[in-house]
Amino acid sequence: MKLFTTVRSLFIACALVVTAISGHAQQKRGKPLNELQQSFVDLKFGMFIHFNIPTYFNQDWPDPEASPSAFNPTKLNADQWAKAAKSAHMTYGCLTTKHHSGFCIWDTKTTDYSVMHSPYKKDVVRQFVNAFRANGLKVMLYYSILDTHHKLRPNEIKPWHIEMVKKQLTELLTNYGPIEALIIDGWDAPWSRISYDDIPFQQIYQLVKSLQPNCILMDLNGAKYPKDGLYYTDIKTYEMGAGQRMSKDINQMPSLACLPLQSSWFWKTNMPTTPVKDPAKLVNETLVTLNKANCNFILNVAPNRDGLFDENALDALKTIGSLWNNDGSKSDFKATGAPIIASNLAKHQPANSSWSDDMNIMDFANDDDFDSSWQSNPEVKNPWYEVDFRTPQTFNAVVVFEHKPNIKKYKLEYFSNNTWKVLFEGENLNRVKLNRFPAVKGEKVRMAIQTYDNAPSIAEFQIYNEPR
Repeated sequence: MKLFTTVRSLFIACALVVTAISGHAQQKRGKPLNELQQSFVDLKFGMFIHFNIPTYFNQDWPDPEASPSAFNPTKLNADQWAKAAKSAHMTYGCLTTKHHSGFCIWDTKTTDYSVMHSPYKKDVVRQFVNAFRANGLKVMLYYSILDTHHKLRPNEIKPWHIEMVKKQLTELLTNYGPIEALIIDGWDAPWSRISYDDIPFQQIYQLVKSLQPNCILMDLNGAKYPKDGLYYTDIKTYEMGAGQRMSKDINQMPSLACLPLQSSWFWKTNMPTTPVKDPAKLVNETLVTLNKANCNFILNVAPNRDGLFDENALDALKTIGSLWNNDGSKSDFKATGAPIIASNLAKHQPANSSWSDDMNIMDFANDDDFDSSWQSNPEVKNPWYEVDFRTPQTFNAVVVFEHKPNIKKYKLEYFSNNTWKVLFEGENLNRVKLNRFPAVKGEKVRMAIQTYDNAPSIAEFQIYNEPR
């Protein structure tokens, strides 16, 4: 009887372990991306909080060697932030855990350049997430890849930088509960010049999803990539203060737009006496308009050096709340499919084509520049374009981007074992022509353009081996 009881107990214990593992695996799979996108856009309005060591230097980008001793928000009250967000009927907050100068405002084990080595010595991220959740608001985090203090910048990137990013993101996504979204900045931007190969986007994206599969990852890369293509982000992003705007003549994708309430992102000494943006205009001309275009709006409010919002900011948020409320309506956007997260294998590879029009030769179509294009000579009746890897490569996606939709019917082929084999043949009227297929291996990829309105041009011809 004792043996039976022991065996039975072991069986039950094993069953519980299997159930737990199964439940964990199911959780790790996460919700479908379109469901996460829908939930995010339907949040409609949230608060960006730029608060970090720049707050103490009257600059958005302080000296990379600024001492942690400067950071000392003696009256910091994250509950004030959360209640101010609620007064504007916001649904979430997003805090700058690390900005471009590399100072970490959480209890990190990766560096001494952090709040724990400042006079304040308290975890600001912890206070933020606790306060916002206690007030019924969702929490998101901002993280900068560019890090001038730790010399994570162009021409200086080492393997340990990649490991530091992974460790820091692991801390943020492990120690602070469910994070609705992660906003990444300073990556593949003209001013940061850190590419998705320097800090490998695919590895970081997969790490984030392995830690929190329901966390939306957004990179503030809206300036470079087509507005109707989902590249290296789960949500299209637009920094309105930098002139980034959604194009009204293109079907809207799930989007985020950001703007500061005050004159800049981080607090400046003149802010308590400088008028903030007009609340009525923010509501009627920005928030409502963006929401109608399937875009979530995040408004930045900068705490002062005490760690509190100024009175003019608090008053503006209350006024916004008196003018606007979330009506619960649902956004309605076209399904995007999975984002492109892999490296572009065609970038800067040898290219060939049929006769080009003057200087617009074949190299302009795989130069990683969406503004330049290969242009077919109008005398050519059957134009074609080709990328040559020289050595066999495995790939499972080809994207062709035109500035305006022009190419209609085309055939994609790859060259393997001295034979051209068809990947796709048919019609695609989109200007971002995304073709996904089972993985193949070949030395060349070409496009035979069969029907079109005007002499074809290709801004970017991209080839990927995506994780699936």
